[in-house]
Amino acid sequence: MPSFYEFFAGGGMARAGLGAGWTCLFANDFDHKKGLTYQANWGTGGELKIGDVKQIRAADLPGTADLIWGSFPCQDLSLAGGGAGLKGERSGTFYPFWDVIKGLIADGRAPKIIALENVCGTLTSHGGKDFEAICQTFTDAGYRYGALVLNAALFVPQSRPRLFVIGVHNDVEIDPALLAPGPIEPFHTRGLCNAIDGVSESAKDALLWWNVPTPPHRNSTFADIIEENPASVVWHTPTETKQLLGMMSPLNLAKVTAAKRSKRRMVGGVYKRTRFDQNGVKVQRAEVRFDDVAGCLRTPAGGSSRQTIIVIDGTTVRSRLISSRETARLMGLPDEYKLPRNYNEAYHLTGDGVAVPVVRHLASHVLEPLLGILSAQEREAA
Repeated sequence: MPSFYEFFAGGGMARAGLGAGWTCLFANDFDHKKGLTYQANWGTGGELKIGDVKQIRAADLPGTADLIWGSFPCQDLSLAGGGAGLKGERSGTFYPFWDVIKGLIADGRAPKIIALENVCGTLTSHGGKDFEAICQTFTDAGYRYGALVLNAALFVPQSRPRLFVIGVHNDVEIDPALLAPGPIEPFHTRGLCNAIDGVSESAKDALLWWNVPTPPHRNSTFADIIEENPASVVWHTPTETKQLLGMMSPLNLAKVTAAKRSKRRMVGGVYKRTRFDQNGVKVQRAEVRFDDVAGCLRTPAGGSSRQTIIVIDGTTVRSRLISSRETARLMGLPDEYKLPRNYNEAYHLTGDGVAVPVVRHLASHVLEPLLGILSAQEREAA
């Protein structure tokens, strides 16, 4: 059974995506509240260490893991952040995280695979210098690597594009079927290709183009995950819903009118934005989307407000905050997954996480094949 270390673990969503076929040897997160949720779902076997990654040493990690997964903080790399990049206090934790990896390499315990996940703003942060630094770090450590952009919307009704960089130790033999001779859509985007153009020649020499199949067409919609009687939030009063509609521009109100005429239940995601009116005065607007996909979940402190939903059944219009369970469903977590009781803590946990089915897709089509693990279909064929 393959093993892994999970850094910046949050509630263990990467662990959920890897699945029961993987063994977690060690997990780390700075947030003790997230740690309680991690233990509520994954047990108290002792693999979780709460504390600053700067205090973690290779000696703290047991055994030799096949994979290190690191979803390091995105705040300084995101478009909503302050632009500090890898020099920022939060996203800068990438370097002490990598110090742990260097310690493992020096100890003769280099992981076969290192997988990083972060926002796509990483590609343009500091004019591409931060992405180049990540690529060079892989190269200097003796890893070939490839980057992909996967949107969770391929699997769940949430728009959530994320960058994944997967590095493989030079000693690992790679099946040629896992590689493409060049970039292939939709996972090698124009933005990714532009960023790769800016890396050093030595980093380009270590570059791989992962050849990942496109998943089957998603058949779930935003409306499918909505709770009728949520426990974590309450429906707005008719007056509150009327006030929300009153914050919409004529264009957004037209979307509501169209949804009423659709002859099916429609759920829209609403974000409140500051806009300029026709007189150049700042006003708060409610902007809605009815494309069967939720907007990207963000943590309440991430620069955007929590997502409000508007549910339309014919002429009936209701609204409320999105529930904590709905955010978990948008991340691909099963309803059995235990969430914090506090709404903000649950929202922060899910908004900070990695979409579970995206991890599973990468595990099935990159991570497990690299380790020589056959899929169920391949085992049957053999």
